[in-house]
Formats: sequence, C-alpha cells, structure tokens
Amino acid sequence: MISENQIDDVQRATVYDNSGDKIGKAGQVYLDDATGTPSWITVNTGLFGTSESFVPLENARFDGTDRVEVAYAKSQVKDAPRVAADGHLEVSEEAELYRYYGLSEGTSTTGGADYGTTTGTTTGTAGYAEGSGDEATTGTAGVGTTGTAGYEGTSGAAAGLGVDRDRDRDRDSELDRERETVGHDTSGPTTDQAMTRSEEQLNVGTQRVATGRARLRKYVTTEQQTVTVPVSREEVRVEREPITEGNRDAALSGPDISEEEHEVTLSEERPVVSKEAVPVERVRLDKETVTDQETVSDDVRKEQIDVDSGAETSRRD
Repeated sequence: MISENQIDDVQRATVYDNSGDKIGKAGQVYLDDATGTPSWITVNTGLFGTSESFVPLENARFDGTDRVEVAYAKSQVKDAPRVAADGHLEVSEEAELYRYYGLSEGTSTTGGADYGTTTGTTTGTAGYAEGSGDEATTGTAGVGTTGTAGYEGTSGAAAGLGVDRDRDRDRDSELDRERETVGHDTSGPTTDQAMTRSEEQLNVGTQRVATGRARLRKYVTTEQQTVTVPVSREEVRVEREPITEGNRDAALSGPDISEEEHEVTLSEERPVVSKEAVPVERVRLDKETVTDQETVSDDVRKEQIDVDSGAETSRRD
C-alpha cells in the first residue's frame, strides 16, 4: 500500500507491470477526495512518452527508491481510456476507469480524485450523495441537497478550494487557482506534456584585489669626486740692464757706495673647495595597466532527457 508520505518519491520512480516489464516514468499521483489516500497514478506511455495513462494504485507496491509495480499488464495500461491529467478526475472519468480495470466503483466513498498531497473536495464531486459513492443522476439527493456537498464536501472546504495543486503542503487559495494554467510551469504537474531542460553556465568576471605596494624612498650616499683646477703662482726673475743715457740719472741719484735692499711680494693661486645642493631631477611613482589572458575552468551541471519509447531508450540533450 502506497502512503501519502511516499508521493514525492513515487512521482520520481519508474512504473513496472505485474510481470516486471517496464511501462514508463511515473507522472502524477491522484488522491481520493474523501480519504486522501493515493488512488491513481499516471504513467508516461506512447511514443516519446507523450501520453499519460491512469493506473489504479490498489495492490501496487513501491520499493522505497525508484520502482513502482502495479497489478496490471503493460498492454492493459497503455490501452486505458485517455483521460486528461489536469489535476482532478471527474466522476464520470473515474467511473470509466473503474469499469476498464474491472474495479468496483464503490471503492471511492465520494467519487472523484485530486492530484496533490493533501485531501479535500472540489466542484468535481458535485452530484454525489455525501459518503454514498454513487453517482446521483435523479432526484434531489444528487442535485439539490447534496449539490452543496460537492462544493463544501465532506471535508468542509470552500468551492474550488482545499486542493493542494502546487504541492506546497498547503491548501490552495482562490488566487492560486486563478494563476494555475496549463503550461504555467513546463516541468510541473499542470503541463501540456513538456518539460524544461536546464543547464548551468559559467559566468566569468573579474575582481580587483591588492597584490602589493610600491614606494619611493630617498637616502644619502657619499662618493669621491676628483676635479682638476688650473692654478697660477708668481716667481722671482732677475733682470739686468746696462747704464745708458736714458737711465744714467736714475743710477747716479744715490750715494756712490752704499748698502740697500729691495723687496717684492710673490703670490700664487690655491684650490678652494665649497659645496652646494642643487636640484637635478624630479622622480614620481605612476601606474599603468597591463592586460594578460588567463584561463579558468569549473564543473557545470546540465540536465539530460531520456526518451523512453518502450523497447528503446535514447537520450536528448
């Protein structure tokens, strides 16, 4: 017996028939309107899994991982009446499926089944006597007094509410019902046989980080410098001239014999060293941008879609 707590796992499983042959991937699990127990499961059948067939979950077995075995043959399931998997089995639709699988219609106490994980009734149960499980085709019991039961139901839910169609473990509100359209989420339970294949893509950018510092520092060093400077000096040179008419008066101006001294001052140049600080250049730090190429790699995930057409399985990227 498959319990309500196993619904999420069952919907990810593969369905096999009573002989162990694979039928297809599990689709949606439908709950009984009155008891809330799983009563139907859809199986993706047909070419490329484009059709869904309803199979009763009565006497079905779930291995707890990824395998559901139903009590019917694969051929019987694939030939089941085509019913739109739109989130709720109408009373007439469920009755037709019961007749096809040879089950008693009294199995459902109120008639009808909802897709989801919580119990509740919808307008689909209108026209059933409360708790009788029989279709009311005549009399006020099926249309008049029990017509309200179809809206409020045995669970007391409001009309069109109480169904957990978005599988969030909470009853849907009227706003949720208005937003619910076929194909709204192409990988969810209300789709038109389409699923979304997603994959991760690398988004590569750059981030600027500090990698180091550069600074200017001035310090003093001493070096030996040699400069050659020309210098001059005076030296004594003795000049002699004979007595002539021109210098005779100067030569005879003094005593005839005497002692006398004459003195001259000699001079010379010597190197004089002085130092001064003079500016010679300006030095500053500047930055320039150099562009290199770097290769980055990482693991990305992507979804693959297997196409199960019965005997063969192919993959679509």
